[in-house]
Amino acid sequence: MIDTSSDLPNKLEVDSISKRFGRFTALRDVSFNLKPGEFLTMLGPSGSGKTTTLRVIAGFNPPDSGSIRLAGKDVAALPPSKRNIGMVFQDYALFPHFTVAQNVGFPLEARGIGGAARKKLVEEMVSVVGLSGMESRMPKQLSGGQQQRVALARALVFNPELVLLDEPLAALDKKLRTTMQLEILRITRKVGATVISVTHDQEEALVMSDRIALFSKGELAQIGSPQELYRGPSSRFVADFIGEANLVDGHLANLGGELRFVGPGFNCQVPHNAPDGLRDGER
Repeated sequence: MIDTSSDLPNKLEVDSISKRFGRFTALRDVSFNLKPGEFLTMLGPSGSGKTTTLRVIAGFNPPDSGSIRLAGKDVAALPPSKRNIGMVFQDYALFPHFTVAQNVGFPLEARGIGGAARKKLVEEMVSVVGLSGMESRMPKQLSGGQQQRVALARALVFNPELVLLDEPLAALDKKLRTTMQLEILRITRKVGATVISVTHDQEEALVMSDRIALFSKGELAQIGSPQELYRGPSSRFVADFIGEANLVDGHLANLGGELRFVGPGFNCQVPHNAPDGLRDGER
């Protein structure tokens, strides 16, 4: 688990980004920071803005407003190829006519790294993802989990500032998804990667993340550790979406200078670790 409260400079700073498609507002004033080595999962229902945020950070969709700083550099106006970001797509997007080694080595070739240096980096990364001995295989000769490892190795081999995972486990069966959750964590932790992953799977987010950014209707509903979102949801939506929970109807009341949660048949003190911003009269 990464200490997200450390004094280390932020690896990524997303500040008030908004994005419209015609009359539809896909993102509205989304802001968050990311520490080096942190694993952040963007979670939310379909159409909530999580994938649009990923695409804006990657450079596929320019923001209408706001700024994006990566490793201290403003990248909002840069094309994807100039942002030093690795990406794993949902369908892996492996080159079918390339071997494992050629797929993994492609980003190095594109950056002018060749010969013995490229061969060494490819061998090291193939070993990290557990595919040593498979360098000459073609993608069609690999299982879904093995193809995913190749895609992850390709995204990591050039030591990017940031790695983006677009629903990386969606194409796998449930048993393999569970295994690959831990494998992705192991691999990204081993190389010290800073990662943003997108998913609609609450269990996946709770298992893999240092922090979760939960989206709703184009806005950031809450961001925090899995424990913070599960134990201290900031709204009914967060409590209902993040996992199984008992929901009780009531309202906040200031009684004798103390904020309390009041409802039919109960009157209890609001916990000291409750989310900030709670006000008298809120339900």
